[in-house]
Amino acid sequence: MEYSGAKILIKCLIEQGVDTIFGYPGGSVLQIYDELDKNSDKIKHILVSHEQGAAHAADGYARATGKVGVCISTSGPGATNFVTGIATAYADSSPIVVFTGNVSVSMLGKNSFQEVDIIDITKSITKKNYIVKDVCNLEKTIKEAFFVAASGRPGPVLIDIPKDVSINKTTFPSNNLPILKVDTPVINKEEIQLAKKLIEQSERPYIYIGGGIIISGAEDELNTFAELIGAPVANSLMGIGGFNQKNPLSTGMLGMHGNIASNKGVMECDLLIAIGVRFNDRVTSNIVSFAKEAKILHIDIDQSEIGKTVNVSEQIVGDAKAILHELNSVVKPKSHIKWLEKIANWKKEQEIHCLKNTKFNAEQIMESIDHITNGDAIIVTDVGQHQLWAAQYFSYTKPRTFITSGGIGTMGFGLGASVGVSMAYPDKLVIQITGDGALRMNCNELSSVADYNLPIIMVVMNNRSLGMVRQLQHLFFEKRYFETALEGSPNFSKLAQAYDIKGYQVENIEDFNNIFIQAMKNREAVLIDCIIDREDRAFPMVAPGSPINELILK
Repeated sequence: MEYSGAKILIKCLIEQGVDTIFGYPGGSVLQIYDELDKNSDKIKHILVSHEQGAAHAADGYARATGKVGVCISTSGPGATNFVTGIATAYADSSPIVVFTGNVSVSMLGKNSFQEVDIIDITKSITKKNYIVKDVCNLEKTIKEAFFVAASGRPGPVLIDIPKDVSINKTTFPSNNLPILKVDTPVINKEEIQLAKKLIEQSERPYIYIGGGIIISGAEDELNTFAELIGAPVANSLMGIGGFNQKNPLSTGMLGMHGNIASNKGVMECDLLIAIGVRFNDRVTSNIVSFAKEAKILHIDIDQSEIGKTVNVSEQIVGDAKAILHELNSVVKPKSHIKWLEKIANWKKEQEIHCLKNTKFNAEQIMESIDHITNGDAIIVTDVGQHQLWAAQYFSYTKPRTFITSGGIGTMGFGLGASVGVSMAYPDKLVIQITGDGALRMNCNELSSVADYNLPIIMVVMNNRSLGMVRQLQHLFFEKRYFETALEGSPNFSKLAQAYDIKGYQVENIEDFNNIFIQAMKNREAVLIDCIIDREDRAFPMVAPGSPINELILK
């Protein structure tokens, strides 16, 4: 049977199990939007206010569910507005498929109206990208794109579809498409045995986990492994939720804003077992001093990450879940009582340094949210001090409950991503933690929250400044606070009200709690603008380039 390219696209999306697509229409994709309208009972289209919001929404959907997120835009500026969202997904290995329209094939390369070479623009921030110049290749390309996005180390894939390709017709379905198979690395038994030897010889082992644990779904195997070898577990920002933080073996975040026990423990361990992580500069800081007493065992599905930044003693390439299952079957149980006592003392040291502040602040707010929700919520953040407060003062016990931009640190990520998470899980409590600087960048997506009646609770840590930049100016630039004051910000509670969203401004924890509890009960969108002190800072912190055990605590 002959179908138009637009109809083939929608048919393929349905076959792939896509139920939601985020986008913004335009001239080059009108044929596709017409088919979306005809299939609105099968695929829900979410109209955003800006294409960057669509990319972040697809990304948030993917991170929360583990499924492939999908977004669509028109050509030219519509396509380029996707770039930051694509780069955000790429940096954090989030599987999204991005569709862009383009001018007709005959007009390509002629500086036609709203024409850009989005393929060259996005080549370095996608796992793969395609331009489909013949409708006969469209079905194959779409199916391959979803396979590439989700397999191995996930990531974004872009398909550029010229306008005439969406109009032209061809036979569907094709009967001669190649069978796509996941090329999962075979676990090397020799590597397993070498790792076993390292683990059983170690007296001070430390496990460091990243987002690969969550992507693999290896949280149960990790818990068994940590208990089996008696090792503490630190996480990267992207690894939050991969290990139950209420487990006594959990020491929390590692790196520039890491906890005392994590940072000091990694610097004194004799074996660092890194699983599903890359050793980026926010974790290692001074690479020469990082874990210099330790042998390093690196487990990752991406061979290119192993040895890229730090020298490793042994490696195991493959899926984290499968590898941990294998290790759990061969490694002998061990206990490290003295080592864990030392870790426990460092955890107490952090508690002493983090004495409760009586004034209204982010720590109070996050701990109150944790208490009220009993940790049963999906926290979505923007980037800045509030991101770190959200990471530090909420108890994450499950994977895919902390959604944030780690790799490139995208301010403006949070509200769009919250829309995607809320569409994925309409019955779950979604809380966006943002700052006044970040919200100024993406407040246009308040319209999406209002249009679709999404019960997102938006908490603004409002210190009337670019808080993290100001913190750096305070510590390292002799308090020269240049261009970090945000006195010209709107009244965010009134801005929310302009979208018919309930908005409140609060200056004490009692008012915050009352409004938050009521919003939970009513299952409605609410923005709570929390006025906090400009001088509040995100500690612990390591000065750039310093060893990670040299922590600034206040």
